[in-house]
Amino acid sequence: MSKPQAPRGLIAPALTPFRADGTIDYGRFGAQAEELLSHGMHGISPGGSTGEGAVLEDDELARLVGEARAVCGDRPVVAGVIRSSTQSAVRTALAARDAGATALMVTPTFYNVLVPDAYGNAEFYRTISETVGLPIIIYNVVPQNEITPELFADLLEIENVVGVKQSVGGVMAMYDMRVTAGSSAAVYAATDELIFTCFELGADGAISAVLSLFPQQVRQAWDHAQAGRHDDGLALQNMLFRVWKVVRGPQFPARMKAAAAILGRDLGECRSPASPVPPDVRARLEEVLKPLA
Repeated sequence: MSKPQAPRGLIAPALTPFRADGTIDYGRFGAQAEELLSHGMHGISPGGSTGEGAVLEDDELARLVGEARAVCGDRPVVAGVIRSSTQSAVRTALAARDAGATALMVTPTFYNVLVPDAYGNAEFYRTISETVGLPIIIYNVVPQNEITPELFADLLEIENVVGVKQSVGGVMAMYDMRVTAGSSAAVYAATDELIFTCFELGADGAISAVLSLFPQQVRQAWDHAQAGRHDDGLALQNMLFRVWKVVRGPQFPARMKAAAAILGRDLGECRSPASPVPPDVRARLEEVLKPLA
């Protein structure tokens, strides 16, 4: 079976800039994507967790994909698909494909009483593969429906499944995926606070929130890893680690937007029911980001 090519490198999961009335500022999204690419990102991913993809309508995701496509040229646009049924995931994936996505990042179904077994997960991804026909990266982020390395190996029998974004289980889980998959699939890092370690352990790239907040520093870490400059990469990771301990936490997209604003990048608000970060969290963010602002 001949697999489609998986994108390699740093695919930044862009934030979705909502206005106060809940509508999307698409111009601001396009400007964000352009800025991320200017700092060395290899592609853009709209509609992931960082981009609040679970609350996007299909037509909104499609337009975000179109905005990303307009600035990416021939670089990858990896559309997030976060839906709780096969039917809705297929519909969303088709909208993203028709808008210009070059690959899909598909979350396993997540509503707890509807979590499928291995057969159900295989049918979910097989149906999307056969219907949509784009390369699929499994977004392994749902603790109650975790895709184990053994199940991932089985899912690689599906024609268009080409990789996994490993978000549960930290560095050990990413390395387990890397060792199990070998050269048969791409493994993308998503352990923000230890991103350089993931690169040194063989990640084929990253689709991780830290890329969208610190694109320049993560690109430097990636280049250090490719060139074997361990000490330089570790120094960057140490700096980002201290910052990320404050950025991570509940209301994560809101924390990302607050951090971006402190760094001089206004990326709007979050969509209801998310709310702005409380004053004490913002104060901590301001303190830890002060040297970088």
